[in-house]
Amino acid sequence: MNMRLRKALICSVLSLFGLVIIFAILILTKTVCINKMFVSDNNIIGVDVSEYQDKIDMKKLSEQNVSFVYIKATEGSSYQDACFLENWENSHDRGLPAGAYHFFSFDSSGEAQARNFIDTVGELRGDLIPVVDFEYYGDKENNRPDKDKVLRELHDFLHILEKEYGVKPMIYTLKNIYSVYLDGEVDGYPLWVRNVFYPASFDGWGDYVIWQYLDTAQLDGYSGGEKCIDMDVLADGMTLEKITVK
Repeated sequence: MNMRLRKALICSVLSLFGLVIIFAILILTKTVCINKMFVSDNNIIGVDVSEYQDKIDMKKLSEQNVSFVYIKATEGSSYQDACFLENWENSHDRGLPAGAYHFFSFDSSGEAQARNFIDTVGELRGDLIPVVDFEYYGDKENNRPDKDKVLRELHDFLHILEKEYGVKPMIYTLKNIYSVYLDGEVDGYPLWVRNVFYPASFDGWGDYVIWQYLDTAQLDGYSGGEKCIDMDVLADGMTLEKITVK
């Protein structure tokens, strides 16, 4: 290979490498969202909400191809979302399938957290299965709580809810915390996974029920301080019927 061809090849490789780096930066900064390319109107799409979106017009949501909603109910052992009850009632009044979720605290017992959820949410027959949101918060990623203690409290929480509702709760989680605490420890529990940068399957996730694919969507029907809303999609072959409490 002569010098001219060698230089041209090197320039081409460097240019391609530069384009890959630029594209990766655009994805990681959410300037470009490739996840929308992997979700269509034929998928079963939902949202998850909390008091940050304030009171929600469920009818308007359903008119925007939203087929289900998960609503934050509780956090830790004593906190209840300020908008849960009204949004929960509105979802039922409008016939929009809904589920309730709990944000798990590393600073409270699993039993106390389960009681907070059950006392707040009540009966779930005919609704989507309960969810525990298990993720880092505050400084927990840098100051990780003891794994054995966390798992003990989490399993207490899960077992109490399973006994109460007759179904295994779903676990919402991210790869960074799943690999530390949950991998191999929660087999049999349905998973709701988050990756808003690229498809969850690219991240090594196997079986999951729901993929949270977007956190920058803006829809009509809510007026809270948070303008964006999380978007979720059921995995291929999954139906809402399969994750409904009987």
